[in-house]
Amino acid sequence: MPRPAQSLEDQLPGTRHSPEFLSTPCPNWRCLALALGLLLGVGPSTCRDASGWRPNILLLMADDLGIGDLGCYGNRTLSFALKKARLLRQGCHLLLSPRTPNIDRLADHGVRLMQHIAAASVCTPSRAAFLTGRYPIRSGMVSSNALRVLQWTAASGGLPADEITFAKILRDQGYATGLIGKWHLGLNCASPSDHCHHPQAHGFDSFLGMPFTMMGDCAQAELSEKRVALERALGLWVQVSAVAVLTLAARKLARPAGSWVPVLGAALAAAALLAAARSVGRLIVLADCFLMRNHSIAQQPMDLEAASPLFLQEAASFLHRNKQGPFLLFVSFLHVHVPLVTTKDFLGRSRHGLYGDNVEEMDWMVGQILDMVDKEGLAERTLVYFTSDHGGSLESQLGSHQYGGWNGIYRGGKGMGGWEGGIRVPGILRWPGVLPAGRVIQEPTSLMDVFPTLVRLGGGQVPQDRVIDGRDLWPLLLGAAPHSEHEFLLHYCERFLHAARWHQRDRATVWKVHFATPIFQPEGAGACYGRGVCPCFGEQVRQHDPPLLFDLSRDPSETRVLTPETEPRFHEVVGRVQQAVQEHQRTLSPAPQQLDTLQNLWRPWLQPCCGPFPLCWCPEGSAQ
Repeated sequence: MPRPAQSLEDQLPGTRHSPEFLSTPCPNWRCLALALGLLLGVGPSTCRDASGWRPNILLLMADDLGIGDLGCYGNRTLSFALKKARLLRQGCHLLLSPRTPNIDRLADHGVRLMQHIAAASVCTPSRAAFLTGRYPIRSGMVSSNALRVLQWTAASGGLPADEITFAKILRDQGYATGLIGKWHLGLNCASPSDHCHHPQAHGFDSFLGMPFTMMGDCAQAELSEKRVALERALGLWVQVSAVAVLTLAARKLARPAGSWVPVLGAALAAAALLAAARSVGRLIVLADCFLMRNHSIAQQPMDLEAASPLFLQEAASFLHRNKQGPFLLFVSFLHVHVPLVTTKDFLGRSRHGLYGDNVEEMDWMVGQILDMVDKEGLAERTLVYFTSDHGGSLESQLGSHQYGGWNGIYRGGKGMGGWEGGIRVPGILRWPGVLPAGRVIQEPTSLMDVFPTLVRLGGGQVPQDRVIDGRDLWPLLLGAAPHSEHEFLLHYCERFLHAARWHQRDRATVWKVHFATPIFQPEGAGACYGRGVCPCFGEQVRQHDPPLLFDLSRDPSETRVLTPETEPRFHEVVGRVQQAVQEHQRTLSPAPQQLDTLQNLWRPWLQPCCGPFPLCWCPEGSAQ
């Protein structure tokens, strides 16, 4: 039956009937003109001189945040997977107030996306897809050898120069653009100062933050990404060298004739390896854990505890300088990645350990930034978006301590190519007077959708010379479109396709097909404990033929595998998804893999340093 015709106000929740709309200083005709223009496909550039309604844009992205750790996504306590599971097994039920009040309030005043999906379950490829609106395999921001993300600041891989980010397009449209916080998409190509992958090469006018990423190794923490493995490898070579020295010395003593040079050479090599083994942790800190302001090193090593206040200060300065707009500010938090660096004011405040403290501090920072927006009188002119780059890290644990997040009812976590826990993330958008407060959208959406949405709002044009996988969210956000434009979403693990979902709109069903899944360890666990992250290929990944099928509409936790015996449409659904995968694969063009070994090794000649490496030192306060 056809739907009855609706008035413009009925089509646009958040206009006539919304308290936010009635209270905004923006005249009604302007908001209605904005909504009507966007719905009719009239780009903001068409009438921006007349109405001046291009929004400022504030993007807030957490790092490794578990969707289950937010009150607005169903959490009633900051919890983590093992403790939660143990309490449930004991029949306990936790009824504590949520401790993310600022993010929850943002959701109350905006639109909440309930099936918001990252294009990858680890940092580098997910962030590349977010900025470009394209699956990371298209830009080569993937690997095929287990190097899931950029491993070193001084690697040569990174976001290719010919990729177009929404920051580039908005800057060309007159936006002031800034990035504060984490980058992790590369830095240099051939020299320590060519900055070919730097944020300023990809559309950001200003940058203050880490060109790499926060790591446990930055704080010499027990959880280590590189230090422990390198120490063990170097220690082994020290032992080999010591045996070689003793063997050569014994041979020389047995046969006095000849030179002592081989013995001395082996001894020097052993001494050098021993020195390297003992200093490798400090060298990693200098190599990767530093702060940049634009193209200059501001702190090396970085003052970890001072980062949060410094980033807030930078956000306040950016908003004040650019309050006449339009601006794009991307605040990419270092929270809540290990080592969970937390200022003294928040240590011990949460009932859920250091991870809880870190989440609560990030929520406070979100509140501080939103207060800055209000103080500058920018709230009604600013679109705010909050998300995480992927799900919480279940394997971030040591002994009885859990350092990673909780992904709620969703199975799996960070690093898993297909399971929901690794790719389902928060998606919250607020624009008072334009977007309806309190709207909840259950349709499948993607972090890649931010690209075409922002480009359209900013008056730019989506590139026509390449495939853009994101879809404009705006009609869905306003309520003018009943469904997401995504019929299929694909879920990669490195360059390997692990899963795909099909939104069968005529049946209001979202199907999920898994072609491969990691083998959890130990048996019966929900993650690959004992490893840093689940693998994408090899003996620890199980290939499924036929694929696993789930109905996410009824089973979002992916606990009930459907079979031809239990689901009459099994072959129809799997066949349609496989057809869509083949159609997608025909659109792929070869691209150099930026994360493979050749581009992902530490290259001494690319190492940024305040002086000759390893004598890197920048005075405190140089980041101000």
